[in-house]
Amino acid sequence: MSDDADEGSSEQGKNSTDEDDGLTYADAGVDIAESEAATAALVDAVGETAGDYAGLLDIGDRYLGLATDGVGTKLLVAEALGDYTTIGIDCIAMNVNDLVAAGIRPVAFVDYLAVDEPDDDVSAQVGRGLADGAERADIELVGGETAVMPEVIKGLDLAGTAAGLAHKDALFEGEAEPGDALVGFRSSGIHSNGLTLARAATTANHKYTDPCPFTGYETIGEALLEPTRIYTGLLEPMRDHGVRGAAHVTGGGWRNLTRLGEYRYAIEDAFDPHPVFGFVQREGNVTDEEMYATFNMGTGFVAAVDADRGDELAAAVDGRVIGRVEEGEGVVIEGIELSSE
Repeated sequence: MSDDADEGSSEQGKNSTDEDDGLTYADAGVDIAESEAATAALVDAVGETAGDYAGLLDIGDRYLGLATDGVGTKLLVAEALGDYTTIGIDCIAMNVNDLVAAGIRPVAFVDYLAVDEPDDDVSAQVGRGLADGAERADIELVGGETAVMPEVIKGLDLAGTAAGLAHKDALFEGEAEPGDALVGFRSSGIHSNGLTLARAATTANHKYTDPCPFTGYETIGEALLEPTRIYTGLLEPMRDHGVRGAAHVTGGGWRNLTRLGEYRYAIEDAFDPHPVFGFVQREGNVTDEEMYATFNMGTGFVAAVDADRGDELAAAVDGRVIGRVEEGEGVVIEGIELSSE
């Protein structure tokens, strides 16, 4: 996806927050607060110890990092279009990007494909996407599992686990400091989060196969399927420039920045949202706050670094300084305050 987001995204923001009947992520079927509470209950029950993005295992002079994730309801868009060629990229991206946010170099990936019935063509398409994603991430595919479960699965589900390694002194601290610059990196589109809301908004009056109303895609579904950007190439430049911590902007949208510590994250120059975000917002009458609390809105990854090194890092990896860390709490994006819930 190119950065020419003026078409479509120029409308983003016109559904003002004084609209009380706008579609929300919870309305669409995903309540982030409930999801986080359920996850916390699981972690408490199993006694899991992990970082914000990856589980860590001490193996001597290094850590073995593990991250697991799936593609989510983006699969339903792929099913509607009969195009599964990109979802493997998403599956790998969602995992390796979490490792990168922790300062861990991804090295290997295993996938799990569950289906209601075997289909050689679908499996081949999924496999091509996984191979493409592995090449983009510079990792090895070391195996996987396919399960046929017609009583459990309707259609298919795709998930996987990425493994990575990091010397103990190479992990990011994970905690920002007041005064730090926030360096942002462009997303490729919606990625693989918030698709439940995006699907509810776009299918209210359209089909996935309808012509796309903005440039770059033939159909609406094709725009939603734009694969997640893989950020493994940022790892070494971030280390070289002394990045303290990083945030992969996924579920919960821009609230992910609060994983860097209980500070105020003031965003003043975020990347323009891609046209697909403006389309989703208009079709669902979604408020600005809900959009930024659900989607990446054009910025898929953020790093916190000393203020005097922010411009250097941005120039080294085609990012830009989008804001700063301040004393206080919460996230404010160009005047849009995100609530803590």
